[in-house]
Amino acid sequence: MTENVPHLVAARSVPETHPAVLLESVVKSYDRTRAVEGVALRIAPGEVVALLGPNGAGKSTTLDMMLGLTTPDAGTARLFGLTPTDAVRRGRVGAMLQTGELLPHVTVGELLGLVAVLHDRPQNVAPALEQAGISELRARRTHKLSGGQAQRVRYALALVTDPDLLVLDEPTSGMDVAARAAFWDTMRGHARIGRTVVFATHYLEEAGAHADRIVLLAGGRVVADGSVTEITSAATGRTIRATLPGADVAGLSTLAGVRAAETRGETVVLDCTDSDRALRALLAAEPGARDVEVCGADLTAAFLALTEGELR
Repeated sequence: MTENVPHLVAARSVPETHPAVLLESVVKSYDRTRAVEGVALRIAPGEVVALLGPNGAGKSTTLDMMLGLTTPDAGTARLFGLTPTDAVRRGRVGAMLQTGELLPHVTVGELLGLVAVLHDRPQNVAPALEQAGISELRARRTHKLSGGQAQRVRYALALVTDPDLLVLDEPTSGMDVAARAAFWDTMRGHARIGRTVVFATHYLEEAGAHADRIVLLAGGRVVADGSVTEITSAATGRTIRATLPGADVAGLSTLAGVRAAETRGETVVLDCTDSDRALRALLAAEPGARDVEVCGADLTAAFLALTEGELR
């Protein structure tokens, strides 16, 4: 799927001097509801960034302001130093959104060709179809597409402008497992040539596996911003598990670096504030402990911990 990607390298050979995305304290309200509250975000060219958050966290509104579909009530949005409208007009941005229907009763190839001629520097239709994995759908009428096929056509429409920035809102919604795997294989190809990708998703495993950086939104605010490791560590610390029959739970809970201790059969589980200190203290106090594991929390646990108030 990615053999057509190398021809895009030349388009990105000139170093970019501006951030790919720069949001400065953007605010947006609808009636009395504050959807986004002072979001500040800086994304460098070539980054792959996932936006996560519960329903109503402000993800889609943030993407809309990023694309110029919605004007912030306060703050500014810039893409490559341009206003979103100018960046989109110049073809530097490709978007795949949840809303909007495909133009009916035309072929997929005709639809992509129509969109391509509206931009300054489109690529040919064939490479966009190939990168989206839908070359075989070129002659298919849009009203005869399945939900997953229509989603991949939207992806091809985002690619046909040969953009420097891809903005994707729930990009794999409606795709089957094989299509999702192929989609992310293509995304890795875009990242390798320096294309910037920003995507919002409800699939936490996709964010953890494919994003360089995660921005977690809750209540219209950024509550965490960093790599998966940074976010999981900051949210919940680490856990030590060990086999220790007849463990003294009360004694273990007082060890240095331990926040709480519990047993699950012959296994002890230590919730740590400092796993290094806790591990040394455990082995000193209980030399018979075996099968010791130090585990970081997964992204799901961090997500729930950091958005607990918003979900409630």
